[in-house]
Amino acid sequence: MIIFKDLITGDEIISDSYDLKEVDGVVYECDCAMITLGAVEVNTGANASAEEADEGTEDGAVQVNNVVNSFRLSQTSFDKKTYLSHLKGYMKKVKEALKEKGADESVITQFEKGAQAYAKKIVTNFKDYDFYVGESMDPDGMVVLMNYREDGTTPFVTVWKHGLTEMKV
Repeated sequence: MIIFKDLITGDEIISDSYDLKEVDGVVYECDCAMITLGAVEVNTGANASAEEADEGTEDGAVQVNNVVNSFRLSQTSFDKKTYLSHLKGYMKKVKEALKEKGADESVITQFEKGAQAYAKKIVTNFKDYDFYVGESMDPDGMVVLMNYREDGTTPFVTVWKHGLTEMKV
């Protein structure tokens, strides 16, 4: 299994155990699912006591997004202006990190052009996105985008391909 970490913060962002699809050579998209945590029902086979009324206690079940939960992502919010400001700074840091790692100039150019084009798609549908940051909550790190497929019920996350490093587990 490969866990992908944020190049800037080292936060775990996604893994190849999810079905990652490369889009436009610059991002990975991954469908998510809402899962239920908690709510373990234990049947002891005993009958409820006649003297004790059922108090109707909560079972503690919580619905969570499997990717958000697995990688301990925290929701944050942006308006369009602050997101674009963050994205500009983040892209600059990714570019510097790619250069430091000795990435080929063609890779850096592909990243710059692809990120610019994909950023336009994000801005066009800005109101449809939810924003998440990694476990460290570092404001300089990657912001994971979550949206819904055309069916309106299937969530998916988008992460910047060049902003990730691989860690084999």
